[in-house]
Amino acid sequence: MAENIDDYLQQGIHGQKQTKPDERRKFLGSLRERVIIALKQPQMREDGIYPQVEEAIKANSKAHLYLNGNMSYSYLSKYIKLASKYRVEYTIVTNKEHNSEIGLVLAYDYAIDRPEIFVERKTIKTEEKKEKKSGIFAKLFKRK
Repeated sequence: MAENIDDYLQQGIHGQKQTKPDERRKFLGSLRERVIIALKQPQMREDGIYPQVEEAIKANSKAHLYLNGNMSYSYLSKYIKLASKYRVEYTIVTNKEHNSEIGLVLAYDYAIDRPEIFVERKTIKTEEKKEKKSGIFAKLFKRK
């Protein structure tokens, strides 16, 4: 009986025990086995929206979108608008003790065990890189 009371007091003080707390911190409160798709923080900072994420949100309207609250709202807003557009619930998760490398997680509340959850980074074509390097100054000071 004393053991049950002690467990009850510990739960009252520290909160309910969680399974795999490190994994939950990494995946913004969810577990790896529940994740449909995930983006890392540097990918969230890129311009535009990843089409794979939009397709996943569109196809999985019963899933939940978790966004890393340690990131600037300007990076999160485009995905919040996307979630609203497809009527997907979202939560901004802020953990002051741990900043996860992951910026976005789309997950169910049950296991689905997808083998690959991370989106490959966008690769810019070499032609686009050359155009970006040329820029405005190259056009202004173009030699004739």
